[in-house]
Amino acid sequence: MIAACREQQRPFFVIALDGHVDAETVAGDTPHLRTRIGAGGAIIKALRDNGVVEIVMAGRVKRPSLLSLMPDAWTARFLLSLGRRALGDNALLSAIGDAIEREGGRLIGPEQILPGLLAPEGTIGRRIPGEADWADIGRGLVVARALGAVDVGQAVVVQQGIVLGVEAIEGTDALLRRCRELRREGPGGVLVKTAKPGQERRIDLPTIGPRTVRGAAKAGLAGIAVEAGGALIVDREAVGAAADDAGLFVIGVARDRTEDPPQ
Repeated sequence: MIAACREQQRPFFVIALDGHVDAETVAGDTPHLRTRIGAGGAIIKALRDNGVVEIVMAGRVKRPSLLSLMPDAWTARFLLSLGRRALGDNALLSAIGDAIEREGGRLIGPEQILPGLLAPEGTIGRRIPGEADWADIGRGLVVARALGAVDVGQAVVVQQGIVLGVEAIEGTDALLRRCRELRREGPGGVLVKTAKPGQERRIDLPTIGPRTVRGAAKAGLAGIAVEAGGALIVDREAVGAAADDAGLFVIGVARDRTEDPPQ
């Protein structure tokens, strides 16, 4: 994202959250504020002082506990206003987005800076799913959407029609590590990621990258399916190359895709 802003000669300022952003990400002359996640007031002030209007959220942030948050006055007021919206990730992120916009910012999706991030429909790389893979993809879409409807997770691993694991707070990488030990004898196995119903699309679309492909390969899976237009692929060329090297398929599927393979 920083590189894209530089290439586009787009002025930018980075809020680097302690414990979530590597030092090298904001090294050198990158304009930034490094601060803790509970310092909402300082974050809002820094955005205003640096003339920030459009705000993009990028990268994974582990949800903190209330004990570790140490909220300042702004964050404390925000938390008190949440009520039941604090229970689910999507609801919480939507509330954060609303709060940012009340402060004068305009939240935009990362694909508005990097249009190539959105997953296209079709395969990325040389391999394509087989008939059994399509059945697993269809099963995975149904389960992932059911999870999303209750604001739990965005990913599921299915092999031979059996759900090996679902994503909760641990994230996709940890889900794939768990499924290494759960994989059944025989072929197949697919990681499926799809947006939640009512997804806050500017903040938390499901995302894969080369590391996801490597994790799927270590888990012995046959491939990865994501929702076309509803998921992000970081470094699409590298993802395709990693998939080809590992002998996996990566595919974007339409939201209304059934288990049947395309004709």
